[in-house]
Amino acid sequence: MLTIAANIVVFLVAALHVYILILEMFFWDKPLGRRAFGLSADFAVQTKTLAANQGLYNGFLAAGLFWGLALGQAGFSIKVFFLLCVFVAGVYGGLTANKKILLIQAVPAALGLVLLFLAA
Repeated sequence: MLTIAANIVVFLVAALHVYILILEMFFWDKPLGRRAFGLSADFAVQTKTLAANQGLYNGFLAAGLFWGLALGQAGFSIKVFFLLCVFVAGVYGGLTANKKILLIQAVPAALGLVLLFLAA
């Protein structure tokens, strides 16, 4: 049962990062992206390329988590690695950009890590 819960959390973290990828790469300067990140129109236009790069990195995090899930039990260390990456990015973002990132990224990644290790 813990393995299922852990994999659900890993899946949700991966799905969140796909959503972030979409926001940052395709909607950064659109109303949806500007609203999600609290951006002015001018700032969004000026930083669009940087946001797309950042979105691509979020996609790599998601891909790694999906890869770990696809491998089943053999993907344990891959899931741990990518959840740790998400956790560190979430803590860094929470400390340097917006405290909300701690709740959105770091906490779910930490929960996934705890569940993975409890299920092991």
